[in-house]
Amino acid sequence: MKQVISISLGSSNNDYEFQTTFLGQKFKIKRIGTNGDYDKAVDLLVQLDAETDAFGLGSVKLPSPNKNNRLINIASSILDYVRDDSVKIAKLRSRLQTPVTTGDHLINVAYEWAIRSLQFEHTGYFNNARVLFLSGMTHYRMAGVMAEYTENLTFADPVIENGISKFIHSFKDLELYAKGAHDILKWVPSKRLTSSAIPLKKWNTHILRKAMQKAQIIVVPYHNFYDYVGDCTPEELGGKTIITTTAYDDRIEFLKNQGVDVIIDTTPKLLKRVVGVNVQEALVIAALGKNQHQITDEEMLELMSSTQTGLRPRLVYPSGEPKQITRFAFVIHPLSQEQFKLEKTVKPFINIPGAVDAVEKVVAYAPPWVYSKVTGIKSPAGVETEGWLITVGGTPKQMMSHSPEFTYKRLLMAARMAKRLGAQIMGLGAFTKVVGDAGVTVAKKAAIPITTGNSYSASGALWAAADAVRRMGLIEIDDGKKIKGKTMVFGATGAIGSVCCRLLAMAFDEVYLCGRNIVKLMALKESILKETPKVKLHTIVNPDKYLEDMDVIVTATSGMGKKILDITKVKPGCVITDVARPLDLSPQEVAKRPDVLVIESGEILLPGDPKMKDIGLPPKVVYACLAETIVLALDRRFEVFTIGRDIEWEKVKSIYKMGLKHGMKLAAISGVNGVFTDEDIEKVRDLAIEAREKNKTAKKK
Repeated sequence: MKQVISISLGSSNNDYEFQTTFLGQKFKIKRIGTNGDYDKAVDLLVQLDAETDAFGLGSVKLPSPNKNNRLINIASSILDYVRDDSVKIAKLRSRLQTPVTTGDHLINVAYEWAIRSLQFEHTGYFNNARVLFLSGMTHYRMAGVMAEYTENLTFADPVIENGISKFIHSFKDLELYAKGAHDILKWVPSKRLTSSAIPLKKWNTHILRKAMQKAQIIVVPYHNFYDYVGDCTPEELGGKTIITTTAYDDRIEFLKNQGVDVIIDTTPKLLKRVVGVNVQEALVIAALGKNQHQITDEEMLELMSSTQTGLRPRLVYPSGEPKQITRFAFVIHPLSQEQFKLEKTVKPFINIPGAVDAVEKVVAYAPPWVYSKVTGIKSPAGVETEGWLITVGGTPKQMMSHSPEFTYKRLLMAARMAKRLGAQIMGLGAFTKVVGDAGVTVAKKAAIPITTGNSYSASGALWAAADAVRRMGLIEIDDGKKIKGKTMVFGATGAIGSVCCRLLAMAFDEVYLCGRNIVKLMALKESILKETPKVKLHTIVNPDKYLEDMDVIVTATSGMGKKILDITKVKPGCVITDVARPLDLSPQEVAKRPDVLVIESGEILLPGDPKMKDIGLPPKVVYACLAETIVLALDRRFEVFTIGRDIEWEKVKSIYKMGLKHGMKLAAISGVNGVFTDEDIEKVRDLAIEAREKNKTAKKK
């Protein structure tokens, strides 16, 4: 049986001794604490040299000399001590035959492995995350890897080590700081100032707490753990992800009490109990029969990735349930002058001629700003997401009066803001998703994935149409069978129209494909019949003579405001779904037929208990385009999903299934005048029945 002994400068109260098996070999593991007595530690190493296969040397860093200001007074002398200590360890190793390790090799490789493996296993885990390193120097290798996934890095080294009231905000600057070449070091206070400037210490404590509150991930050193975070409260740590090394039970309990969501232990439980990294590396050295310098990074990584050893980063959820929070952003904008009139700052000027026009023009040039934080969205699959609604100031009128580049510029500013906030994907809402090339340029230039939400909008609109048909009760619907009705799609061969045709073919007995090119219509018909062979399909270029027979009509043209259909010829009780943007049917056209239900969109009920500012919909309800962004975030699909004027059939099916998986439900159906209530639909139904009776009577005469 091989023996690994850890000689620690820490407390003897934490000593242990047990037996275990590692890599098929039996080991006896023992820890001996010397309570800070370095000479005793040396004597023990010499005495036990002959009977030990590998030594671990623990707690080689001195504790902070000043416990009164633990957040700030992590002594700058620690770095000097580490350098001095490395010399002592080198001399010590020369006196011993047994390998001695502090675990530094394992811990450095583990830093990189932990970040890369989590980023791979949990897609985009660290994308754009706001990460605060309490000691960038201690986690230098980890910081270098983290910089590959996010630019939102903050290093507290100047504040904690030097008393400088400034943070480092990039890995490049950390490199300069490590070399002693960063300009920030010119700010180092004199000894006289440091010893007398109590307000400076309080200010540094204040800005450090604020930095913790803004961070989404906080990296805490293993040594002097409580000196760094012992004074922290849930205000600083609540809802955070903490990255540390060797998370002992007492540390987990402390972080749990502060409301931490996730603890990432970069050196996980190799054994049944948590042991120091020096013990783990000593175990590896003894098992491989090599000295520390003979083990390469590749060999160490191979051990970590092996299913046999289980050397993988450990995720601890203090609440007891897995918690993964992704982040999104979504762009909104005022839809008309009426929304400006609701603002308190604008109300006093409403009656002044031209005042609201002036406000509308000025706000169009304003930089983006955060309208609302969105929280509380939780999928039945156990994942959560949070985000930000970012406003650009232009109304559709203002966007149309400028070139597309005018809007692109503001959307790219919003994308940069979203990235700084930590968003991993951004959606374009309302008119921003149809300006110019409908998101293509923005997606190419933005440093964050973009989606317009049009795939879920198309799906949601037809979802709403099916619900409207059911609520109107004018068509026979049997459970598990197709709807016994006729439906027509205007713009059938277009990107949105072809998707609508495929969806309707799956739900209705009979579908009329309406377009201008009969060849394209025939090709579409053939394609749909391969997927849904039992549906009756008709291809038409002159729809007027069929309108009075249609139970459901979908308009999905690119008519840009041109008259597409004569609503006066439509069958009473018909459900018209207008998925074109801009809309094919104006409010004036819709008003001509109160006995026809014209749907503009289907709104989505979010899972969980979402909280956000008012967006003109009932609580927990959002537009389908926003729901698409949220669904993608919940599913960790941080990718350019729907852009341009072409909508892919596969993506419509995919986002619909993802939505169901994450608990999305149809919440409401909307028309040109807003959400339809049950009373609104009942009124349309009654008028439709009355009109049908009149038509029957007229035909008899």
